[in-house]
Amino acid sequence: MYSVKGKWALITGAARGIGYLTAKFMAEQGCNLILHSRDLKHTEKVLSEAQAFGVEARAVAADLNDLSAVERMLAEIDALGVDVDIVMNNAGLQIAYRTDWCGTPAEDYEVSFRVNTIAPAMICYHFLPKMIRKGTGRILNTTSGIALDVCQAGYSASKAALDKITIDMGSKVEGTDVLINLTDPGWCRTDLGGAGAPNAPESAIPGITVGVFVNDGKSGRYLGAQNFTGMSLEDAVKKAEAEFDSPYGK
Repeated sequence: MYSVKGKWALITGAARGIGYLTAKFMAEQGCNLILHSRDLKHTEKVLSEAQAFGVEARAVAADLNDLSAVERMLAEIDALGVDVDIVMNNAGLQIAYRTDWCGTPAEDYEVSFRVNTIAPAMICYHFLPKMIRKGTGRILNTTSGIALDVCQAGYSASKAALDKITIDMGSKVEGTDVLINLTDPGWCRTDLGGAGAPNAPESAIPGITVGVFVNDGKSGRYLGAQNFTGMSLEDAVKKAEAEFDSPYGK
């Protein structure tokens, strides 16, 4: 199992919901954290809670809908002078539910793609070459199982595009110790998922992180968190490695 102790992980969308639970879980494993939110005030709570586990933690802020802000955030992270070994692109935006789905405005696509596809891709492209040079690293992009829902077309299309980017990038590092995989918390009762969702946010732990801890050289996998609900981290990793293969063939 990949050891995260003493390594640095960037977690986007770390202030609430699944990102918040992920940050606390990773800190509990001994991982140092760079915690992203739209405003530094939003990460004050999780920052202090992470540090209480005895790890180092820093906070950065950027509106992922502003790609110049994403670039500034990446420069700020570089200035910290630490190696980012792990990237967890958790942040996402579900912009609207369009009952009149034939009236879906172009802005739904524009905003959804900037936040859910382009910003995570920029973050991947920034850190991936460094991981390749170092010979190790983990990238975990959060997708969605949403399907056949024309009322949320911008969101679903942007996540499908993220899937494609992740799988394509993964093909370039397959068989190495740089792993790029997809995760999906499932439909959980968060600000994004809504109060009517069937799953508690806690059900996504440890599965939402399992793509960080797998250590078998395989990328491009869809590791849905609900497949690992109630399992120990060790057992979840064993299940992921045994049952979830790369999509590239032999």
